[in-house]
Amino acid sequence: MRELLLPTAEGTLRRYRPGSAQYRGGRNAPARCRVAFAAAHVVADPLRSWGPDGPTMVDWEATLAYRAYLWELGLGVAEAMDTAQRGMGLDWPTARELIRRSSALARAVGGRLACGVGTDQLAPSRAPDLAAVRAAYMEQCGFVQEQGSQIIVMASRQLAACARGPEDYLAVYDRILSQAQHPVILHWLGDMFDPLLHGYWGSADLSRAMDTCLQVVALHPGKVDGIKLSLLDPVHELRLRQLLPQGVRLYTGDDFHYPELILGDEQGHSDALLGIFDAIAPSAAHALAALDQGDTARYRAILEPTVPLARHVFAPPTHRYKTGVVFLAYLNGHQRHFRMVGGQESARSVVHLAELFILADRAGVLRDPELAAHRMGQVLQTAGVGEERGA
Repeated sequence: MRELLLPTAEGTLRRYRPGSAQYRGGRNAPARCRVAFAAAHVVADPLRSWGPDGPTMVDWEATLAYRAYLWELGLGVAEAMDTAQRGMGLDWPTARELIRRSSALARAVGGRLACGVGTDQLAPSRAPDLAAVRAAYMEQCGFVQEQGSQIIVMASRQLAACARGPEDYLAVYDRILSQAQHPVILHWLGDMFDPLLHGYWGSADLSRAMDTCLQVVALHPGKVDGIKLSLLDPVHELRLRQLLPQGVRLYTGDDFHYPELILGDEQGHSDALLGIFDAIAPSAAHALAALDQGDTARYRAILEPTVPLARHVFAPPTHRYKTGVVFLAYLNGHQRHFRMVGGQESARSVVHLAELFILADRAGVLRDPELAAHRMGQVLQTAGVGEERGA
């Protein structure tokens, strides 16, 4: 196994030889005890013209192959979400095509799929109004329903910009849920993931915001499958979980505390809709299989080593976590390059990526440490860092 010289935050180089933990692969049946979605990333096409201000170009073959891989592991796929750089490089026309292709593949292989709907087709140069926001949501909801997939109602930057208070959120969500043909998932995304969502649900006070969110659910019994909460705060998640009506799931989006939130206690548990499950998919699948068997010790032993990796991937500025997710897919051979939609591969430093490599190795999520080390070495060489030493 080759030895790498990896850069550190102190400006020095450290020697590191990967292969410290065992990778868990293989097929898995979907978990029985929890519903688990991985929010999947997209693979950019590096051979076509694209950039921060250009059209989105996707490698459709590699992107769909990754979804098939997640389904083989027994995970559901949450499509066209922020992990796929939705609204951060992935525009609505490309997201629409992604949803169409993924929905067709899900039908063909029997995979569970839920797709994000938002309002990102609205022109950013024009100040939005509530009528435009409602119409945009309805257009996207209608398209996802036509594809036969479940709807995830994503938080809307445009709604956050034009809403004057909780009543405007109630009015918009009332329209969406009234027209929904099947139960939807509501997504509450915190401003650590997207600063433009500050004050969502009409208040910066999370308790008041939670009251509005719960009111939306209460006004539409049977129309909400669950709420995907991404606040990175287990206290607020536990409170919301306890207040939800019976039969409404809490899908954790907490990429810091997911092992204990999914495990739960005598008062309940969270299901999962996580970006980190894209990056640690085999570990997540095997941990859930252990939980199905009632083996909580094995569940913890598998998932807890992934937490330092997750905390690093989602370190501030949190919205740049997509770079780490795609980098892991590159290290693991799921794509032939480390390029991202909108050039976001440059959003994290080589020091950050080097630490990510170490944490991924220790967590046992590198399926071929030799390949991963080779690719890490290529990234280091491109960055002009150190040398590579053969063992």
